[in-house]
Amino acid sequence: MKKVVFDIETKNIFQDVGRADPVLLDISVVCIYDYDTDQYLSFLEEDLPKLWPYIEQADILIGYNSDHFDIPLLNKYYPGDLTKIKSIDLMAEIKKSLGRRIGLGAVAEATLGYGKSGNGLEAVTWWKEGKIDEIIKYCIADVKVTKELYEHMKNKKNIRYKDGNDLRVLNIDTKEWDKEEDAGMNFSMGF
Repeated sequence: MKKVVFDIETKNIFQDVGRADPVLLDISVVCIYDYDTDQYLSFLEEDLPKLWPYIEQADILIGYNSDHFDIPLLNKYYPGDLTKIKSIDLMAEIKKSLGRRIGLGAVAEATLGYGKSGNGLEAVTWWKEGKIDEIIKYCIADVKVTKELYEHMKNKKNIRYKDGNDLRVLNIDTKEWDKEEDAGMNFSMGF
């Protein structure tokens, strides 16, 4: 089963576009981890056609808040429909078990012992300052954190999170994660 972990950074924020709709934003970079090749890769907006083969060959896309944010935004650029590929949104899985959302940094810190290297607002500032390498470095770090969190959740069937000063354990049901689905993909490239 081919898995791709991914994250997106943007050139702008919701305040810039007047609504909290990810489709209105513009992508600066998409970073992925490809389990088949054990590689971290980055794609600027103009490089997105090189990203599509990785996405199209994936049986599962893995992200954090990806069903709500990353997939709708990336779908704006994609000539097909990315919602046809099975997705594991780790934030949605946590919300399903806990009843509320928790940010990636907080979950990673409590579960893995380390958090994120920055935040998305910094990435937008770096874009405006032309610091593309900083954005890529930050985005790949987020993909690494997401990958490690996914593997922890899959293997241990739980996460840890802070509830006030208390560290709590939340069980996560992962039994459907590796179940194959017929994606019914419309490929953008012939291969």
